[in-house]
Amino acid sequence: MAFLSGLLSDTHLLTSGPVSLRHPRMGDYEAWSDLRRQSRAFLERWEPLWPVDELTRTSFRLRLKRYQRDMDTDYAYPFFIFVGNGATLAGGINLSNVRRGVSQTATVGYWMGAPFAGQGIMTHALGAVTAFCFNELHLHRLEAACLPVNEPSMRLLRKCGFEEEGYARRYLKIHGRWQDHRLFGLSAED
Repeated sequence: MAFLSGLLSDTHLLTSGPVSLRHPRMGDYEAWSDLRRQSRAFLERWEPLWPVDELTRTSFRLRLKRYQRDMDTDYAYPFFIFVGNGATLAGGINLSNVRRGVSQTATVGYWMGAPFAGQGIMTHALGAVTAFCFNELHLHRLEAACLPVNEPSMRLLRKCGFEEEGYARRYLKIHGRWQDHRLFGLSAED
């Protein structure tokens, strides 16, 4: 899918309402590390444990290399979410585990910096990424999972058309523990 690599090099790939999304680049390091540091207590309960070097420039550079490799192989597509005419980093949203063949499916995951939570930003971002999945990647299905206690995430998914489809016991290791998740899905026909 060589056309996607070129497409992802654009300054702002996706827009929806007050948000713009684009592939992370090295120049985002300071904003990313500042936002993640500032939001750590807010994010930790929803994410895997952070490695000791999580917020270092070296770790970010390695992350970008992995992102590029994943995009080149059509395995994953990371986006940073910006507000204020693209000037302020607010969070991130990732498509991962892209599966082709008879499945044509991907998994979506997201995070929002604490100062931007609850403002409807992720609703716009998820809508833009959903359109990208179905219109540009030509996927048939998008999946998401969240902790059963994460009411804001479940509301977001439902608002964006996802249907709850199941419950997975000890599905992902979040905050150092294998935790149950509610499973959601959205197909192109929805």
